[in-house]
Amino acid sequence: MMLTFLGTGTSQGVPVIGCACEVCQSVDYRDKRLRTSAHLQIGDKSIIIDSGPDFRQQVLRERIKTLDALVFTHEHKDHTSGLDDIRAYNFLQQRNMPLYGEPRVLDQIKREFAYIFSGANYPGIPRVVLHPISEAGFEAEGIFFQPIRIYHHKLPILGFRIGNLTYITDANFISAESKKIIQGSEVIVLNALRHEPHISHFSLNEAIELLQELQPKKAYLTHISHLLGLHHEVEAELPDFIHLAYDGLKVAFN
Repeated sequence: MMLTFLGTGTSQGVPVIGCACEVCQSVDYRDKRLRTSAHLQIGDKSIIIDSGPDFRQQVLRERIKTLDALVFTHEHKDHTSGLDDIRAYNFLQQRNMPLYGEPRVLDQIKREFAYIFSGANYPGIPRVVLHPISEAGFEAEGIFFQPIRIYHHKLPILGFRIGNLTYITDANFISAESKKIIQGSEVIVLNALRHEPHISHFSLNEAIELLQELQPKKAYLTHISHLLGLHHEVEAELPDFIHLAYDGLKVAFN
């Protein structure tokens, strides 16, 4: 299995428009963060988790030539708004794109991309097949996903365990029951927005404390804002098994 971080930034990305802080002005490529998204290559299957506004740029950068499915964590625009660009895969693969998400998330997509579902069959619009999911495990193109219920402030959203990988973004609360699903993961991806507490995201210290509790072999922090600091400075202060993810980082594991 290969995990590629397509984007590791928060909803505004890094640099932030109009900001002159040292992170936004940094020339280190690891401080350039597109909106959070991840690509999974498992055998011959290619699956992306979340298609934010930078989707086109991300798949071009990583030269992702095939895509078998899109899986959504939740309905916020920084995780869904790039959906229109799957049209290229529809054309190349001559098939509809399977979309996996909770019913509430798929309903939001139907409202925001109403032209896809209008029945007009206008040439060139995205072609999709909706697959509602719940907290029960499901298969996306033969790959088993175990959803993990987490909370983004008061919004219930999903993380996923796929084999030895747990992928969580946009969380600020994980229940004891959900932690049981995560336990034993070889790799955990977890959001860490900034140093100060936030209403809907884990802070850096909160993420570190949780990862020290869960004890994966490796952990990678994502959904990072410019307020967290320079990549190389934050990375140097982390426990040995925890790393800051960056756009384009590839992680291979069983």
